[in-house]
Amino acid sequence: MLHQILDRVVDLYMPLVDDFDRAINDLELRVFQMKRTSTSILGEIMNLRRSVARLKRISSRQLEVLYRLSHGEFPQIPENILPFFRDVHDHLLRITDLAENYRDLIGGLFEIHLAVVGNKTNEVMKTLAVISVIILPLSLIAGIYGMNFENMPELHSRYGYWLTLAAMAVITVLLLWYFWRQGWIFQKDDDLAADAAEEGEAGN
Repeated sequence: MLHQILDRVVDLYMPLVDDFDRAINDLELRVFQMKRTSTSILGEIMNLRRSVARLKRISSRQLEVLYRLSHGEFPQIPENILPFFRDVHDHLLRITDLAENYRDLIGGLFEIHLAVVGNKTNEVMKTLAVISVIILPLSLIAGIYGMNFENMPELHSRYGYWLTLAAMAVITVLLLWYFWRQGWIFQKDDDLAADAAEEGEAGN
């Protein structure tokens, strides 16, 4: 009867382990498909991490008890029944190993989430920096021509206003072209993959 109870208890861990496996796979997909930063995913990762740690802690303690039961430390258990207890011990050992693996996977998932959030933050900062760099020379030109001096180039020219706007447009286009050539903006995922492949070949 003791063997049946312990075997049933250990078997009840398997649906829980399957749920952890599905939850980890789902979180992996959501982290990589995340369009913008979200604290809800981080909260789910931390909750799952605590649950897996709890399973690991409980199963480890039960594993010690089952080890003693399955190796003949108690005379109340006949020797011919010990293999059945060893079988239960082996099942619980696999569950404990799975819990340890899941804990490592969740730790890696946590680091990946932080890396994805950091990359998206860098993309936002890069976009803001590009906009600031483009606006800087335009503000300089506008500031210079905003000074009320008499002897300024093209001050009384009929087309001075339009030439200034054209110069601003040309500077903007040239800066955008330069940033694009440097791979700082308008870079697609295919281009990123190609760059990564080129860097890998260069490293080899």
